[in-house]
Amino acid sequence: MAKGLCLNGRKRPAGAEGERAARKRRKADGGGAGPGPEEKSCRLSAALLGEDCEISHDQLYELLKYAALGKCHNAAQPSWCRIYHQSHLAGVVVVVLHEMSQVHFYRFYLQFKHLRKLFRHRFTLTPSADFLASLYGEGTDLKPQNAAQGLTSSSSDCVSKSSDLQCDPIIQRYGEKRQGLTSYTLTLEEQKKNDYPIEGSPGCKDYISTECDQQRTDSSPLFGLDCEMCLTAKGNEVTRVSLVDARGQCLLNELVKPESTVRNYRTRFSGVTKKMLLPVKTRLSDIQTKLKKMLPHDAVLVGHSLNSDLQALEMIHPSVIDTSLLFARTEGRRFKLKFLAKAVLGKEIQCEQKLGHDPTEDARAALELAQFFIEQGPAKVAELNLEMLLTAEKLAEVSQNKAALQPQGCGVQKELNEPPHLSKPCFLDCLQVTGQKPLLLGRQGLDSSGLCQSNLSTSNKQILQRALEDVPLSTFSIIQFSLGPEYTGSHLHTALYEKVRSKLTDMLTIYAGPFEESFCLKSVKKEFGRCGPIQSLTVVTETFQPYVCVQYEVLEAAQLAVESLNGAEVAGSCIKVQRPVTAAMLDCDVLIKELELDVENEGVIYVAGLKKSLTETDLQEEFSQLKDLETLFLPKDLQSGKHRNCCFLKFQKSQSAVDALEAINGWTVKGSELRSRNALASGHLWRWIRQMNHRNRKQGKHIFYEKMEQLSDSEQDLRKKVKKLDHHIKKLYKSLQNNTLCVVLFPGLNSTHGSQPGLGLMGIKNDGGRSAC
Repeated sequence: MAKGLCLNGRKRPAGAEGERAARKRRKADGGGAGPGPEEKSCRLSAALLGEDCEISHDQLYELLKYAALGKCHNAAQPSWCRIYHQSHLAGVVVVVLHEMSQVHFYRFYLQFKHLRKLFRHRFTLTPSADFLASLYGEGTDLKPQNAAQGLTSSSSDCVSKSSDLQCDPIIQRYGEKRQGLTSYTLTLEEQKKNDYPIEGSPGCKDYISTECDQQRTDSSPLFGLDCEMCLTAKGNEVTRVSLVDARGQCLLNELVKPESTVRNYRTRFSGVTKKMLLPVKTRLSDIQTKLKKMLPHDAVLVGHSLNSDLQALEMIHPSVIDTSLLFARTEGRRFKLKFLAKAVLGKEIQCEQKLGHDPTEDARAALELAQFFIEQGPAKVAELNLEMLLTAEKLAEVSQNKAALQPQGCGVQKELNEPPHLSKPCFLDCLQVTGQKPLLLGRQGLDSSGLCQSNLSTSNKQILQRALEDVPLSTFSIIQFSLGPEYTGSHLHTALYEKVRSKLTDMLTIYAGPFEESFCLKSVKKEFGRCGPIQSLTVVTETFQPYVCVQYEVLEAAQLAVESLNGAEVAGSCIKVQRPVTAAMLDCDVLIKELELDVENEGVIYVAGLKKSLTETDLQEEFSQLKDLETLFLPKDLQSGKHRNCCFLKFQKSQSAVDALEAINGWTVKGSELRSRNALASGHLWRWIRQMNHRNRKQGKHIFYEKMEQLSDSEQDLRKKVKKLDHHIKKLYKSLQNNTLCVVLFPGLNSTHGSQPGLGLMGIKNDGGRSAC
């Protein structure tokens, strides 16, 4: 995409100086980066609750592709989330935290103060052995320019793109400015040159004129026209005619009986057969009369190679837009309608599965192409870089054909002859094909072979400075930060994981007592089970009087037990309920409070005490009276598939969740009293804890003391680095324009030493400065 235009055609001052001047003006006006009165705010929605919060790299690719390219470039809405008003996005920024995983986020949860407050939407990311290659695409031929810059495209590159735009045949023909439709209608000379039927021409003696005058204006109505022809003794004769109005509504779609004997019905292209024409009474003269009546005096006809249609109709019309000429190419070449529909409108027409072309579909496609050109202007169309798109499409076809024709041998010979794997196009290639030059900044880039290269002399501070300068000049940016090689690696990752696992296990555990010597364990289990699903319950005998140790499956259950049963009478004893007291647990209350206030848990409540006989349908009926209820998530057992005795309810508004809490506490459903509280881990954290518990049961509790000891020496420094990193991300986010999609990725770890899931946080910056939901 050429410099001077933002993503999807929003104008920016061309070049670095223009953009910096614009930023200064915005700052002088009070920093108003918000959308103007006519601009729509973009929104992002995603149902990332419970089981549905693990996202693969392909799904992430879907999101980034749609956000950057939109429907205009045949990109579909992602299957797992939705962007509203994508065409108003100001840009896309991806922040990659190199060799960091979900473990880092929760080990330093309190240090990531800004990160967790900025983004409501979070997901678990499938780990990758080589995350950069999977994101950038293998074989990306983009090399780091120098150690200080990292992998980047400079603003001067963008300026040169603007000059390249002047060479585009569309710009050379129409200029860069947007104009009215009259600027794109063919002149009389152009009609003569392209074999249009002209009044008074020798070959048009018996042709019928539509009797429309040439008093067209920029508000004249557009009509799409397309005909299908067969070959007769006379030549090409019309067999079907379609006319659509400016809204795409079909006004005419009729079969026409040719005057002469048909030699070839051209069914493969026309879709018309001999059988279809047998009962037809309509003749060409009938169609001519109908078209004359339908078209107003200032009508402008739109079609693709419209001269052929008018010649077959034997009609003369003075005002025409020919999309095969409108989307200009060099050396008299023309784009096919099918290609333009896909590349510009994102529509598949003339599909091979159908018998022949649909003239109504073709007429509508030509009309929409003309409307797109008029509304967006030549500069926007030139930025689509249609020549490059066509080349890429042809190369893909050649590769597929070669693969299809490859002889299938056997044994070693088959392996030698096997064609190379045809992977989907690299994401950055997709951007560059559409004329967008992505900005890539960081310590690590890719060389031409797809292997990672490190620039260790580049600091996070340098990367941030470059990002603050260059991100506003790019529509798509990937910024990579790193903690440094001394704080990464699988051995440290394992130690961090053990610390997080140990702390979460303690947070899921409560001790209760003292009880009488002969207390009823069954009644204790029943009472504590009302708070949520229990993973294990054991009796502690090392004390003077017996205590019980209860380990829950979810954080909310343990917290509910502490809040509701501490000081209560259970099994005939007044008991105390508390979590384990260890050095790591000293900040447990702070952590619980922050989890409860986390934006991810806004409007979500936890409900326990459900009977296992209740189905999801029963619960939906039971909770249907709650106002603004959006989603019900019922956790299920990994082995049996049966639901646990708890659920999560997500509400559209936070106040509705508060009201529901008051209503549900003490609510009885089929003889079971419900207990509820605010959610602590309703999304990806819930899923991760469950997987952790499952792994603990299978492997036992193995803590790597040597590695943990090694980690504790450097953990204080690591905390400081994480805090600084969090501040960098806040500063970068603050500098972004409103309506910018920002995605922060902890890629995860996938090596021979083990695997740890990644984490993604995302949102669209809005006027409030936080991601829109």
